[in-house]
Amino acid sequence: MSIKRYLHIILFVVALGCPGVLSGQVKTNAVYQQYIEIYKDLAIEQMKKYSIPASITLAQGLLESSAGRSSLATMGNNHFGIKCHDWTGPTMLRDDDAPNECFRVYSNPRASFEDHSKFLQRPRYQSLFRLKVTDYKGWANGLKACGYATSPTYAQKLINIIEAYQLYQYDTQKTVNTFVLKHSVTSPKVQLQGQQPHRLYSYNKNYYIIARHGDTFKSLSKELRISAFKLAKYNERDAVEMLADGDVVYLMKKQKHAVKEYRGRYHVVKNGESLYSIAQHYGVRLSRLYIWNRLPLDYSAKVGDKIYLY
Repeated sequence: MSIKRYLHIILFVVALGCPGVLSGQVKTNAVYQQYIEIYKDLAIEQMKKYSIPASITLAQGLLESSAGRSSLATMGNNHFGIKCHDWTGPTMLRDDDAPNECFRVYSNPRASFEDHSKFLQRPRYQSLFRLKVTDYKGWANGLKACGYATSPTYAQKLINIIEAYQLYQYDTQKTVNTFVLKHSVTSPKVQLQGQQPHRLYSYNKNYYIIARHGDTFKSLSKELRISAFKLAKYNERDAVEMLADGDVVYLMKKQKHAVKEYRGRYHVVKNGESLYSIAQHYGVRLSRLYIWNRLPLDYSAKVGDKIYLY
């Protein structure tokens, strides 16, 4: 498929099955990879603060939230299935080990990651902190032994996920992407109005959201905490322009080049496409498409035209 990002979007919208555990192996899929890309920096941040392996945090988040697609995660920002014990904040009821069990609700994903780390500071988990931060197998087995989950295969599931996606690489990482940390907190005002925050995606060393009906650069600026002027500039548009349902909105300046797998190839223009929509598809600057293809500024894309990517 020539437009990789559309595949990513579809994968998030269509309910795909979770990776299964078969003969000790985990089937990898793009939904899990996308979750890792979005939340790895939060996991690393927690590791630096609380000495919990980032691989363990990511694996637990993936497993407990079905890669961010569970109702607890999408409606309550609860990525770790933490229940209401000793909790005075907002809650929601879901069937788990018993019908209508009480689960914690958070204002944003970062709060969920932080509360998960604090939850593991309880006395019953203190033995885990004698282990090295790189000992993910010890942590996985220790969590099961300490009673974090009731599933008899919980530890092996975590280990399978960590090894399938090489999450252990983050246990030795010392730096984090501060952009992700900054924008992982959703405005409480948006939550109180009953609106779900936009899901954050990543592509071509950038981050983006998918606009919904009624979105404007001004309204998005309040949620994302990026000025409407900058959002419009990053997307090579005017700040007063209306956004259409499904528009890709990048949160940083787009790259000068396409991702490596598309360099040297070309995109065949299809019905309804423009040079701008192609630039958005590949996460590259519109100006670069004009330069690469030696096109005049009044060029109008025609079906069948070949637009080269560099």
